[in-house]
This record gives sequence, C-alpha cells and structure tokens, in this order.
Amino acid sequence: MTGMTAARSPLSSSDRPQPGLRERKKTKTREAIRAATYALVREQGYDATTIDQIAERAEVSPSTVFRYFPTKEDIVLTDEYDPVILAEIRQRPADEPWAKTIRYVLHRAVRLGASEDEEVSRLRTRLMVQVPAVRSRMMESMSATGRMLCEAIGERTGRAPDSLEVRVYAMSLIGGLMETSLYWAENDHRDDFTALVDRALDVMEHGLPRENR
Repeated sequence: MTGMTAARSPLSSSDRPQPGLRERKKTKTREAIRAATYALVREQGYDATTIDQIAERAEVSPSTVFRYFPTKEDIVLTDEYDPVILAEIRQRPADEPWAKTIRYVLHRAVRLGASEDEEVSRLRTRLMVQVPAVRSRMMESMSATGRMLCEAIGERTGRAPDSLEVRVYAMSLIGGLMETSLYWAENDHRDDFTALVDRALDVMEHGLPRENR
C-alpha cells in the first residue's frame, strides 16, 4: 500500500489461506524479480538498471518480467499487500469504530513489514522520492488501492462503496499514507515510521492540531 512496507503479509502464516502450487510458483517468480531489481538498484542505481539485467539476475526471460510487471516502476511499487489489508480489516470486530480498525491494521502492517525487511522499505521509499517515474507511477496505482479501501469501508459502514463520501475518505487516507512515506524518506528515515503514521491518522481523524506558540 503506497510502498510503505516491504511485500510481506501482516497475517501470520497460520491465518493465511494456503496457495496452490501454481500460485506458489508465481509468487516465487515475482519475489525473484523483485530481489534481483533491489540488488541491482543498490549496486548501480535505478536508472542504470535495465529489464534485461533484471531478467538475467532473476534467471527468467525479459518477457516473463513484463508478464508480471508491465513497467520497471511496477517492480518497485507492486506488492501482495492490498488483498491482505482487506482481509485483515474484515477480521476486526464488526462493531469496532472504523478509526480504531484502520489504526490497528496499519500499526500491525507497518510493524511486521518493517521488521521482516526494513532495508527494502527504506529503498522503496527513497526511490519514491528520488525517481520521478516511480513517484508518477505510484500516483497512478493509488486508484486501485482506493477502490479496495472503498469496498472495505462500504462493508463496514453500510455506505455505497462508490459514494462521494466513501471515495473522499478512502483517497484522503491513501494520500496521507503516501505523504507519510515520502516525509519519512525525505528526512533520511530518522523518525519511527509507526509514530509518523499515528501523526497522519491523528490529522485525518481530528484535523490540524494547534500550533505551539
């Protein structure tokens, strides 16, 4: 979701439905392509890294890379995260306030994602800041995440997922998380990311705080 974590699931292995052999092979191929891309970017930079190099490092064909990821930017940004977020939201108590649900889910996702591969999280957010093509593609991908979140909000609140209010709330949340990721990277990842997410959620829930004078 907006590149804020590595491509890991916030659910424990016992909670997740077990995929079949074909899906496991697809996941293994996607992970190999991502790992090859991250390694090459660390070694020589994003712009110098080509699809042919990624394919060779991942031991697949260039056409296979494109079959899984339409653009190089998608390799950096795409993960398995959105369906997992939706599943996690659905597991929360039906009468739990929405603000508490989303805070809980994001806390857990950020904590587990960072602990499993914090270096990848930092690399992805640095690229979001430093590479205009990555940032532009990220903006395009937000609409898919927005539709997923609208569905979750609609289920929880009983509102129509395509209503104006739900769409505005969902995209405000996604935009806030995107800006939080950019802020984290722009400030050399000094801050605790979970604390930054909390600050962003506080603003969305309560509005701008008063300035300290």
